[in-house]
Amino acid sequence: MQETPLCLSVGHLLSYSMSDSNSTNFTNPSTFILLGIPGLEATHVWISIPFCVIYAIAILGNFTILFIVKREPSLHGPMYYFLCMLVVTDLVLSMAVLPKMLSIFWFNSREINFSACLTQMFFLLSFSVMQSGILVAMAFDRYVAICDPLRHSTTLTNPVVVKIGLAVVLRGIMLILPHPFLVRRWPYCRTNIIPYTYCKHIAVVKLACTDIRLSSYYSLSVAFLVTGVDVFFIAVSYTQILRAIFSLPTKDARLKTFGTCGSHLCVILASYTPRLFSALTERFGHNMALHFHVLMNNVYLLVPPVLNPIIYGVRSQQIRDRLLQLFTQKGT
Repeated sequence: MQETPLCLSVGHLLSYSMSDSNSTNFTNPSTFILLGIPGLEATHVWISIPFCVIYAIAILGNFTILFIVKREPSLHGPMYYFLCMLVVTDLVLSMAVLPKMLSIFWFNSREINFSACLTQMFFLLSFSVMQSGILVAMAFDRYVAICDPLRHSTTLTNPVVVKIGLAVVLRGIMLILPHPFLVRRWPYCRTNIIPYTYCKHIAVVKLACTDIRLSSYYSLSVAFLVTGVDVFFIAVSYTQILRAIFSLPTKDARLKTFGTCGSHLCVILASYTPRLFSALTERFGHNMALHFHVLMNNVYLLVPPVLNPIIYGVRSQQIRDRLLQLFTQKGT
């Protein structure tokens, strides 16, 4: 029976890895091999088209937001400073994943250096934590603006915004820094093949030929701590916000006030929904095809960087007006 191209491809990689493991000390492997999307190798070029479009939209949209906020003095306030922080995390997440992914799809460039793999892993995890922290900071900004508007300008001053930003960055770095150090110290003696488009932490850890419970437990603890604490604070903020909104005398006032939170609520849904869905498919979707898991992980990382600038561009009248002015001036 003639082997399929997929079998040949995966078989070749496995034999390459096994022969390499016989002659190389896998305690510190020099490279890992990213398979891309296992089972869909024949359609990698076609799959790359939507991912390439996503990358272009994410880069263009996020840089446009940064340009508009920098150019327009009236947008120099806490909400838009936090938005710029969110934009930076989105750009880093896109740039950390998509260039290597596209090189796999277009040029079959599957190898990634061990240190580069750990670096990519660190940036993905730490900036995901930072992204979640910025959403909490934005919820706090909306809470102060709606529940205590007279003190908004004195509570969220520029120094306070800077301190919140530094706290978010330091939390992301300190919580994630142990991950690459733990991964580096594990011995590797099985294979160096990662069935993903990027260096997913748990996929790399599973390649180690030792007890990896420390890495697994720490990773799970960080995920529950970050998501649980952040979602709790966001929920508390919006509980107070809704109470303040429903206490307003007229329906128009309630709708107008709630509209100021619309963009942030959409961004929260765009960020946490793919993350939750990805976690559920990994936990309960054992019978699902591997390529479905890989695609879900890519969606979890790449959807927020694309949707966030679109959401704020459409729902924020200030940004929309500045964008229209920019194109009108160019047309004139």
